[in-house]
Amino acid sequence: MKILVTGASGFIGGRFARCALEQGLDVRVNGRRAESVEHLVRRGAEFIQGDLGDPRLVRELCQDVEAVVHCAGAVGLWGRYQDFHQGNVLVTENVVEACLKQQVRRLVHLSSPSIYFDGRSHLGLTEDQVPKRFKHPYAATKYLAEQKVFGAQEFGLEVLALRPRFVTGAGDMSIFPRLLKMQHKGRLSIVGNGLNKVDFTSVHNLNEALLSSLRVGESALGQAYNISNGTPVPLWDVVNYVMRQMQVPPVTRYRSYGLAYSVAALNESACALWPGRPEPTLSRLGMQVMNKDFTLDISRARHYLGYDPKVSLWAALDEFCAWWKAQQPSAG
Repeated sequence: MKILVTGASGFIGGRFARCALEQGLDVRVNGRRAESVEHLVRRGAEFIQGDLGDPRLVRELCQDVEAVVHCAGAVGLWGRYQDFHQGNVLVTENVVEACLKQQVRRLVHLSSPSIYFDGRSHLGLTEDQVPKRFKHPYAATKYLAEQKVFGAQEFGLEVLALRPRFVTGAGDMSIFPRLLKMQHKGRLSIVGNGLNKVDFTSVHNLNEALLSSLRVGESALGQAYNISNGTPVPLWDVVNYVMRQMQVPPVTRYRSYGLAYSVAALNESACALWPGRPEPTLSRLGMQVMNKDFTLDISRARHYLGYDPKVSLWAALDEFCAWWKAQQPSAG
């Protein structure tokens, strides 16, 4: 099978492209940074560089491929709506259109469970529990992108969307590097009582779900799937496990949720007025994520995709820590 992986210069896209090559698939990759995909090219991937905002480039990328795994997108806790819309909705429209024009058989879309987040605690969220209003441009545009993907079914494209939570392992730059940096500076505090439970996903488990999505039969198509390790854990136990592995002092200071949220709101206001609108160290959404229960029901993925998360969170964290130490010799 010949596939295209978008966003291959990022963590998830890059790790999946490598996994697909190891499985013997014929892999074409796209990304903004050539140096970030050199390891994939050495393993046999075909690399076509360029901006997915260019419809002609995307049509070229989709030529002669059987399936597309669309991992590219705009992520983050801070930014303008139009930037998230460009990176998530317009780019996905280009991918969908190119799949249809080039007669690609299947599109597997990487979405996000952030679409569920409404600032309140939730345990065992199902795929249907989408709020009527979204708390953040990232969530709003990821959901819109999903709708673009599902809308292509009526034109014959086979589609699935995965919503993986807190993906980690070697290469993860989004979760723990930021927390380690904050703790090194003495700026990290446990928000609330520190008992809030959340889900994580080993990147190996996500790769298995993506591989399954390429191969599953008709009954699995046209649906979104929650993906996690299926074993919710207290967030701050995980954070402090990483701190201990990295020989960094554990987080022991507590801050009330109300105070943390107010400080974050002030921080956001100041950054919004500052030239260039720099990203705030603290955000209201970030404080909610650090304080609220947020776990997923993965029974749909187990049933339709045969998803069985075999790699534990702790193994994924050990993998991340070993990789981060190699990247940052002074981190410990």
